[in-house]
Amino acid sequence: MHAARLHRSPRLKRVHGLLGDGAERSTLEIITGARVCAVNACIAELRANGAEIACRQTVSARGERIWLYRMVRPAPPSVQGEGRTPAPPSGQGEGTS
Repeated sequence: MHAARLHRSPRLKRVHGLLGDGAERSTLEIITGARVCAVNACIAELRANGAEIACRQTVSARGERIWLYRMVRPAPPSVQGEGRTPAPPSGQGEGTS
């Protein structure tokens, strides 16, 4: 699988931000809260970016299986884009006049 980079993906940023409080959220809560479709793929990509996300399955009162996700440890700041020095605009780096 090729995982998107967190600092370049608004989709992954939304899921990372939603799970950032450490609360447990169902697949449906992530779909509606972060406006994403493939929650399992987003979780796999966040894990590939260094986030630790716990997952467990439970059963609702109606007998439906529900998957719950909780961020144990967020992705490292370097992966999130924090502390990154933006590249200079093309043609304006060192050694150019």
